[in-house]
Amino acid sequence: QLQLVESGGGLVQPGGSLRLSCAASGFTLDDYAIHWFRQGPGKEREGVSCIRPGVGSTYYSESARGRFTISRDNAKKAVYLQMNSLKSEDTGLYYCAALSRRTTAQDMCQMIRRYMYDYRGQGTQVTVSS
Repeated sequence: QLQLVESGGGLVQPGGSLRLSCAASGFTLDDYAIHWFRQGPGKEREGVSCIRPGVGSTYYSESARGRFTISRDNAKKAVYLQMNSLKSEDTGLYYCAALSRRTTAQDMCQMIRRYMYDYRGQGTQVTVSS
């Protein structure tokens, strides 16, 4: 079965850290851009961070830049999101989506944010609260 599975969410105090994982099942990630999104309560979906295939160039939203770090391990078929200095506004359901470079020749991270993706996970809940 081809799917993405997220893990690593949980309850953390403000200022704390979490590392989320996005693991591919049934396919390899070498040719895929992976984008992390979050959906907070009563908020619109936000594209948090993205990593492209190959050299692995990255994208961060303004709210994530400087606090979050995205990385990938193609051998383990996983992409990680290290989140530090967490704030209450980081609370939400975090999910990842994947787009193959064979699907589009345009900027893959931009396309995923425009709802063009090949796979999407179910998400992992992050709650930042004291």
